[in-house]
Amino acid sequence: MFRVKWGYLLEGDRERVPLLHGNYSTCNNCLTKRYAYPVAIQGTRYSRRTGRKDTFNRMSTQATHSAHITVDDENLYLWGYKTNRIKMALTWIVTVLTLGTFRLLLYWYPKWWVKCTASECSLSTADCLLIRDAHMDVAFRPVLCMISDSVMQMGFPITGFQMTDVSTLRYFTFKKLIHLWYADEDRFISIDSLDVDIDFHQFHIMGEKGLSSVDVAKRLAVYGKNLIDINLKPLHVLLFREVVSPFYIFQLFSVAIWFSDHYEIYASVIVAMSLFSIAMDLYQTRKQERKLRSMVHSSAFVQVLRNGENPIKISSEELVPGDVILIPPNGCNMQCDAVLINGTVIVNESMLTGESVPVTKAALPDTDDESSIFSLDKHSRHTLFCGTQVLQTRYYAGKSVKAVVLRTAYTTLKGQLVRSIMYPKPVDLCFTRDLFKFIGFLGCIAFCGFSYTIVTMILRGASVREVIVRALDIVTVVVPPALPAAMSVGILASHMRLIRKDIYCISPSTINTCGAINVVCFDKTGTLTEDGLDFHSVCPVIHSNDKEPIFRHEFPSLNVKEMWNYRKLVEAVSTCHSLTCINGLLCGDPLDLILFKNTTWTLDETMNSRIEETARFDILAPPVVRSVLGACGCDREIELAILRQFTFSSSLQRMSVIVHDPEDESHDMTLYCKGAPEMISSLCKPSTVPVNYSNVVNDYAQHGYRLIAVAYKKLHISFPKSQRVNREQVENDLTLLGLVTMENRLKTHTVSVIRQLNKAHIRTVMVTGDNILTALSVARECGIIQPVKKAYIVECGNRDSPNSRIPLLLKQVRNLTAASSSEDLLDDSSSVYDMESRSFIDPTYQLSVSGPTFEVISREYPELLLKFVTVCDVFARMSPEQKQMLVNKLQEVEYTVAMCGDGANDCAALKAAHAGISLSEAEASIAAPFTSRVPDIRCVPMIIREGRAALVTSFGIFKYMASCSLTQFISVILLYWLATNLTDFQFLFIDLFLVTTVAACFGYTPPCQKLAVSPPPTKLLSFASLLSVVGQLLIVFIFQLSIFIYTAAQPWFVPYSIPIGISLEDKRSMQGTAVFCLSSFQYLTLAVIYSRGPPYRKTIFSNTPICACLVILISICVWLTINPPYFVAKHMQYDPLPESGYRIFILVVALNYILCAYLYETGVIEYLVLTVREKWRKKHSVKTDADMLNKNEKILLSISSSPSWIPSATEGSSDHFGLYSFSNSSHIIKYYSPECF
Repeated sequence: MFRVKWGYLLEGDRERVPLLHGNYSTCNNCLTKRYAYPVAIQGTRYSRRTGRKDTFNRMSTQATHSAHITVDDENLYLWGYKTNRIKMALTWIVTVLTLGTFRLLLYWYPKWWVKCTASECSLSTADCLLIRDAHMDVAFRPVLCMISDSVMQMGFPITGFQMTDVSTLRYFTFKKLIHLWYADEDRFISIDSLDVDIDFHQFHIMGEKGLSSVDVAKRLAVYGKNLIDINLKPLHVLLFREVVSPFYIFQLFSVAIWFSDHYEIYASVIVAMSLFSIAMDLYQTRKQERKLRSMVHSSAFVQVLRNGENPIKISSEELVPGDVILIPPNGCNMQCDAVLINGTVIVNESMLTGESVPVTKAALPDTDDESSIFSLDKHSRHTLFCGTQVLQTRYYAGKSVKAVVLRTAYTTLKGQLVRSIMYPKPVDLCFTRDLFKFIGFLGCIAFCGFSYTIVTMILRGASVREVIVRALDIVTVVVPPALPAAMSVGILASHMRLIRKDIYCISPSTINTCGAINVVCFDKTGTLTEDGLDFHSVCPVIHSNDKEPIFRHEFPSLNVKEMWNYRKLVEAVSTCHSLTCINGLLCGDPLDLILFKNTTWTLDETMNSRIEETARFDILAPPVVRSVLGACGCDREIELAILRQFTFSSSLQRMSVIVHDPEDESHDMTLYCKGAPEMISSLCKPSTVPVNYSNVVNDYAQHGYRLIAVAYKKLHISFPKSQRVNREQVENDLTLLGLVTMENRLKTHTVSVIRQLNKAHIRTVMVTGDNILTALSVARECGIIQPVKKAYIVECGNRDSPNSRIPLLLKQVRNLTAASSSEDLLDDSSSVYDMESRSFIDPTYQLSVSGPTFEVISREYPELLLKFVTVCDVFARMSPEQKQMLVNKLQEVEYTVAMCGDGANDCAALKAAHAGISLSEAEASIAAPFTSRVPDIRCVPMIIREGRAALVTSFGIFKYMASCSLTQFISVILLYWLATNLTDFQFLFIDLFLVTTVAACFGYTPPCQKLAVSPPPTKLLSFASLLSVVGQLLIVFIFQLSIFIYTAAQPWFVPYSIPIGISLEDKRSMQGTAVFCLSSFQYLTLAVIYSRGPPYRKTIFSNTPICACLVILISICVWLTINPPYFVAKHMQYDPLPESGYRIFILVVALNYILCAYLYETGVIEYLVLTVREKWRKKHSVKTDADMLNKNEKILLSISSSPSWIPSATEGSSDHFGLYSFSNSSHIIKYYSPECF
């Protein structure tokens, strides 16, 4: 067998990789040795096509220490290291001497671990790698090595499903992907970039015999098992990772100090709380792992063709790229990505796309010309994707449908989606960074207290042990012990509320991010509008020999008597579709179904009904469409045979069929074609297109109708030629038959939701694959395009010269009607001139672009792309890749982006957005963090409101916990002056009841029903937050110091004296009692102050748990202050205050404190700082373009007045720009030209 070697493995590594595949099942007798210098990969240098997927930047041929690679659009940086035994030994010696502290620091900082245990070397000799991704996360990965021996020869995959023998294979794994060392080019190459650039003919060669047993063994060793398996991490590993976090390490340190200082009860409670918190975290983690595992784990038995022999049945886990699998006639679940090489397959891809419409996959043509190179993007209609459900296959009776395995396991499309869930992009980075900075700020305060305690205790003559314990104890007081659990309260509460509203979230940490959303991108069809289309009308074209073609008036249905005069149009609609029968039911694209059913014609896929559906492939009797007597004005039965079908292509924007009418005496054939109006008109003879064609199309589109143009062409070809001809040869010189209009109505709640977002000044953007004028009409109808702003369409002109850029043209959209009135879409609170509630920056116009124009801008005007995405609100004819690019560009200009789609073609954008929202009936979706079972966009404001509530709650809890710790810090500092402290039960009452219990109730305040005009602050270290905490701390200190001094001035006061000669320290003091009673009210006051209500959450009175808790605790505190019973005073270790009037005075002082704290927070912080100061700063910043503006605000500031910033093709600058303007009857066009400049 082959041998596996590896270097040292970091204990805290995210994934253990003992073998190439991440488990021990690949090789039963592997020998493990210390890593040695690898033998160079031997073999003949092989060439790769220039079109190969370029996943890595080409490195120099000389050995390098570092490299930059790109995998799945993610940038990775690699540094090579070799384990140094001397450094390793010294590291462990220091670890032992520091009782593990040094090793713990190295665990938190993997880069330090590598520096302390390894030496820099070239990547070609490295036995470990330091890897940094685009999010600045650092990981340490071992480089493993497999060596050939007499039993097993290793192979390196090359193009065309070939393997070249090598003596050694070096590799590492990162985020479930294997990366092989390619010695010929001195670089690591991702395994998903192997077996690419394969020509069509090679697939068919593989389909004849399949792989040999030797190749299967080699490939299984390299690619590993075909299994998307979510390994459940052992509980002790999860426990270790949880416990060694900085918060819990600090808690462990705190508990040790408390036990040493005889704070057993409080320390025990904290230990119990920590154990409970850890247990809950482990439970949630394991629950999510099991849920994800059950959702993605899949395995089955499949039939494969190997060694040219009869098919054998194996487990799908043993499949490798290059295997030939047989697809069962009655369907199955695909366990890999495979290329179909014969027959046709009907699949349901809803698992990946969310679209449950059956899709027909065609076999890959068998050609061997140079241009026939397989590309997954271009030839997806020949590809069966892992996770999709095969409904039915069709091929010759008794013959099997074959497919060649292309990708397995985590390299499949499903595997990529699972990887995106397992390794999501970090969220709340700014919040987390500020969180640690704030803790650093608390640490500075703790250091001051630490120094103060040492000096005070030494002056008081305390023992060395007492000085150390007290000094360390003051550090533990500053950082809240329950902070880790408390910080998740708001997120968990919002998560539960979303579930009750049928909104499910697989990434709860994303909820906080939703609080900062200021742009929402919407898909149109199925998201803003209804899923299905309704037939609206048909508008045929009248052709006469001596007159220009003109449009006939529209008919409300195809099934009217007058349509018999336009028989060709009816025949086109009846035959030009991709419908098929599955289990006796007509299935296919919903649009085709609606049109076909409107004709009332029938479809018979075979003349012989005894032939099973699965055998209806390439039969002599083709599918036949029959008319119904009387339908569409037919006076006799018509039979049309569909001989050839050119399937719909989104890039071509059309589909066609070749049809034969047996009653046609000429025996000619007819091509019927339907598609986008602009595409069909470009394929038609100009003489057959009415002169007002564009006006009619625009008129329908402006009213929001979806248009389909229909055309035909007589073909004088034979049957054999009709089966071989390319579509480009026949899809030209067509004759236009007419237009079919479909109505796509807005969903009931679309307008109201868009209105809510507009009022909240959350930008709404439409991203659709539909016609731009249709998209504009829907955008105006729902309120995305605002009536008070000018609307422009950006289009491309004709290139003036080969070396010039394509000019950009502007068309101003006028007379664009909408179903909703302007009054419905406008509101005083959302006026673009509302200078106080907004940032004073609002463009006076809105742009719209189509996908082809967006591509031109991206390619030829990259300097303008960020400006376009800042002011363009309608993107039409956008491909899935362009949708994802748009989301990325919006994020680049510092927008927080949400993407809402129905799943179809939106997966990439849903994953790229800060918050992807999928409208699906499934409880969970692997395409987006949020899934709503309610299929409309009402979920969007719900998620934003919950995100804002969770964000405000997280901020409030942190400030509350920090302020409580500082309040307790002040109390302890004052009592340290007397060489005493709060008693054990006083600490317990404060931390367990006054702080932790109240914090646990924070998140139950529901969000406001109305979205606020501006989002909540997202920076924890903002001026307002720091001023609030510092100001409240100062007020607390003044009141505590006052009561501390005033108590000592009373005539009945008995000073505290340090006990001598007793084993247990007596901490009772009158000043301690007074400070404790006052501080109890201070903790509860801070809870009310930081439990912020409107505008992001409802008032505190809507939170029943916290109100009940506060009432009970306030009553207890009043009781303890005025008249504590003896047994309570004894357990609380009170030094009783003898005068009842003074105890009432403490209560009055507490009321004065409450008033001062409330006035400071509302008057100074919320009004002066957050309102007056922010308005002034914003106004000042807009006038001076100060640095405080974010990137999109700076762009808006420079271009908001007019679109004159859009340049022409000629170099130079000008204040003029071309203008398209049109009404319903005419077009006025001005092009950019050199004369304009």
